[in-house]
This record gives sequence, structure tokens and C-alpha cells, in this order.
Amino acid sequence: MTTITDPPKEQFRLSMLLSDTRYRSLTFQGIALLLLIVAIAYLSSNLIRNLEAAGLNISYEFLGNPSGYDINQTLIPYDSQSPHMRAAWVGILNTLLVSFLACATATIFGVVAGVLRLSNNWLISKLMAVYVEIFRNIPVLIWIIIIFTIMTAVLPGARSYLGEDPEAKMLLGMFAFTNRGIYVPAPIWGPGSMVVVVVFLASVVGVFAYRRYATKLLYATGKLLPTGWPSLLILIVPTVLMFFIMGRPITLDMPDPLANRFNLRGGLQIGAPLIALWFALAIYTGAFIAENVRAGIQAISRGQSEAAASLGLRPGRIMNLVILPQALRIIIPPLISNYLNITKNSSLAIAVGYADITATLGGITLNQTGRAIECVLLMMLFYLTISLAISAVMNVYNNSVKLKER
Repeated sequence: MTTITDPPKEQFRLSMLLSDTRYRSLTFQGIALLLLIVAIAYLSSNLIRNLEAAGLNISYEFLGNPSGYDINQTLIPYDSQSPHMRAAWVGILNTLLVSFLACATATIFGVVAGVLRLSNNWLISKLMAVYVEIFRNIPVLIWIIIIFTIMTAVLPGARSYLGEDPEAKMLLGMFAFTNRGIYVPAPIWGPGSMVVVVVFLASVVGVFAYRRYATKLLYATGKLLPTGWPSLLILIVPTVLMFFIMGRPITLDMPDPLANRFNLRGGLQIGAPLIALWFALAIYTGAFIAENVRAGIQAISRGQSEAAASLGLRPGRIMNLVILPQALRIIIPPLISNYLNITKNSSLAIAVGYADITATLGGITLNQTGRAIECVLLMMLFYLTISLAISAVMNVYNNSVKLKER
């Protein structure tokens, strides 16, 4: 009786790092990594030696010194005596604000334009095609300057609201459009207002939960639940009830056109630089998103929509329940790049005087302190962190909508 045994394993030898295909790729990767580490170490040491020879050293102590300059729009308390670190935080928050607004608005513009480009209405589809071709083929910096110039040259000054019955010149008596920006009512948060805010946020979560439940029920049983008016009820009714139960804790500070000859008082001012940067980034990137949406929809077989129509679904529900969920698997990856481009293109804010991180830390602070290396390193770290965070969040969502194989 014979037995079958495995052949004896060959002992590892150093020559196998080059001769054996199992180890050769690892050897080359290790050599490349070692050369990269050596190159980075050499450049870093060379930088430190040159700085020491010039009597300089890398230090971030300047962040604690008074900044000595004002910022026109801030989300946190700030004045000219605040340290440079505070100014940097103001710039970071301003960058995050305009990036978030532009990403949300660009997504709306892109989805609407991408869907309408496939419309059977010839006029609508051609108008959307003109929008896409014009806006994505002209640099975003030009659009920023165009929108800012239109706002400052066309809109009236604050002085135009003086005179008889100034509130009649305001839109709905609450909104004032001037060359300095748009003035809107500002909320005043009284005792108990946070309870109303929490209820509103819970209502938003409830809307998503209800719509998700309605979609799962439709897929599982074919029963179609209404989603429009129930979503509005879930969003509005609990918040309104809690608003009156808590004794109306949230009031509005209205813009006052009788303040002075140069500016309006009260309300919330949305500066012209923010509006110009916001809408320029949104309409520019929205044109690219529209093409991604159109490509994602066209990648879905026409038989999908025909089969859904044969079941009696209306065109709107076919798009929402059949086409877009499948197209998202194609749309999301390039959408991540568009969001990253919005965040990085926000650094063009300095062209219209919007105080983002590039204008504060990389502009005024750098010029005042002369700490170019430190400021540039901090800006690189900020943009790298934000880009990686956006990629991580969008990749999580991308994994949730991708095709699950058995």
C-alpha cells in the first residue's frame, strides 16, 4: 500500500527575492519605499539646514499673537485683537460654509439639469445642453468675477432704502437686496429654542425613515404609500406644535432700512462675496454633475423603464424608484471628485474678498508674520483632511448603494 505525501517545501534563500516570482514584486516595492523614505529624509534635512543657515526656524508661536486685522464675515466672535489662530478658524469655518452650500446647490442643479437633458421636450433638453456646455467650458474664476460684478453694479446701495415707506421697497418687507449683499431675517434664540431645533432635526430623520419604509414596502409587497404629503406633515406638524408649546421661543430680527446711509441694521447679512463664490461654484460644478447624471441614467437599460411603465408606474416614480437608484452606482464615484473640486476651488475666494482659509491664514497672516512655510503646511493639512473626510463619507454612501452580489 502506497501513501501520497506532499513534496518537501523549499527552504527560503535570499536569492529567491529576485529569482522567485512570489517575492520579486515585494522586493521591488520595498526598494521603492526605501528610496522614497531616503528622498524625503534628505529633502527635510536640507530644508532644516537652509533655514538654520538663514537664521530661521519652524515655529507656530505666531498663532498666539494678535492678528491685527478685521474680517468682514465671521461665524464665530472675532475682532482685530483676536490671535492668528482665531483668524485661521474663522477662515476654516468660512471655507466649510461655502463648500457645503455649493455642494448642496450644485447637486440640485446637476440632478435637475441631467434629468431634463433627457426630456422628450426639445426646448427643455436643448436649454439644459446650452447650460452644460457654456458653464463647464468657462473657468470658474470668470464666473465668480461675473456674478460678483453683477451684484455690486446692478443691485442698489443701502441709501436707496431711505425715504418714505422704506419697507415697501423690501421683498415681502423682510428681504433687502443691496450691492453689499442680501439682508434676511435673523433668528433670535430664546429659552426653549433648542427643544424646537431638536424636534425639527428629529422630524427630518423621521421623513427619511418614512420614505425608506415606503420604498421597502413597495419593493416587498407592491403596496404604494403616498410620500409627498406625509413627509410634509412629519416635517412641519411636530415642529410647529413644539414651537407653540414652548411659548414661541424663536423670534426674528428684521433688517432695518432706517439705520444709516451706508448700511442696514439688524437681520442677517449674506455678503456679496459669499453669494458670488457660492453660486459660481454651484452652477459651474452643477454642469459637470449634470453630465454624470445623464451618463448614469443612459447606462440603465431602456427595458427597465419600459417594464416599470408596463406595471402602471408614472414617469416620475419610474425615475425615483427604478432608474435613479441603479444610476447612483455610476453617478457617485465621479460625484466625489466634483465635491472635492468644489472644496479646493473655494480657495479662489480671495478674488472677491471672501475671507476663507486661503485669504486669512495663507494671505494676511502669512504676509504679516512672514511664516510662509508654517502657513502653507497648515493649509495643506487642512485641505488634505477635508478631502479625505469627504472621500470617506461618500465612499461609505457609495458602498451602501452599490450592487450586492451573492
